[in-house]
Amino acid sequence: MAVEIGQRFADFSLQNQDDKTVTLDDFAGKWLVLYVYPKDDTPGCTIQGKSFTASKQDFDDANIAVVGVSADDVESHKNFCNKFAFTIDLLADPNTELLEAAGVGQSDYKGTMYWNRTSFVIDPSGTLRKVYEKVNPEGHEQVLLNDIDEMKAAA
Repeated sequence: MAVEIGQRFADFSLQNQDDKTVTLDDFAGKWLVLYVYPKDDTPGCTIQGKSFTASKQDFDDANIAVVGVSADDVESHKNFCNKFAFTIDLLADPNTELLEAAGVGQSDYKGTMYWNRTSFVIDPSGTLRKVYEKVNPEGHEQVLLNDIDEMKAAA
């Protein structure tokens, strides 16, 4: 059962690239963009990680945390972050517990199933506010900043 807009987002406890445990409650009082990407060190995922790193200050200034999630393990995330000097956390979900709880879809690419590029916007109380499916990694961070700005203004 996927989380629906207006409901509390799925609780999670996952390791980041530094093997530190990160939970949903760590973001209480902040907006959170949790973005799901298919695989470390692939072209679209690299674009997305670089874009979020380049705009991190804009997200920080707006009190928005950004974390990436994939089914890759901690070691893979660490190598990916180091290779491209990412300043955002990447959470490892090798058992796909969060990916499944959040209702992320999968697509076949050349005979292999990958998790769809999906972004979730979670408000400071932990409530899911918006879902973006099959995201285009180019410029997505700007769309998120603008949309969250509008959500804050409407609150």
